[in-house]
Amino acid sequence: MFSHITVGSNDLAASQSFYDAVFGVLGATPIMTDPAAGRLAYAHNGANFMICTPVNGETACFANGGTVGFACDSAEQVDAWHKAGCEAGGVSCEDAPGVREFGARKLHLAYLRDPDGNKLCGMYALPA
Repeated sequence: MFSHITVGSNDLAASQSFYDAVFGVLGATPIMTDPAAGRLAYAHNGANFMICTPVNGETACFANGGTVGFACDSAEQVDAWHKAGCEAGGVSCEDAPGVREFGARKLHLAYLRDPDGNKLCGMYALPA
């Protein structure tokens, strides 16, 4: 449904360290690293995720109520993703990683804020 997602950054080096760690767990690879232009990009399973310094020169800020979710292959991968993010400068947010029930659907979720405050979610849908 989307071609890419982009979040802003005020510290591209901190963002690269964080996203290298969390995307390394998921198997995503860097496809562009251009600090001079203020851009980083990663690819996985046909989707692209970019981190950019704002083109308009203003300070990057996070969306209130916004979350970018990443599909994981298992509950263990969700937990490893969360741990890697916390160790790379991210901050755990929401409830602790674990199962949330949405009616008949059960999801193993973990939430992080990246070094710029963008909210991210690692998600694994448990089999019915």
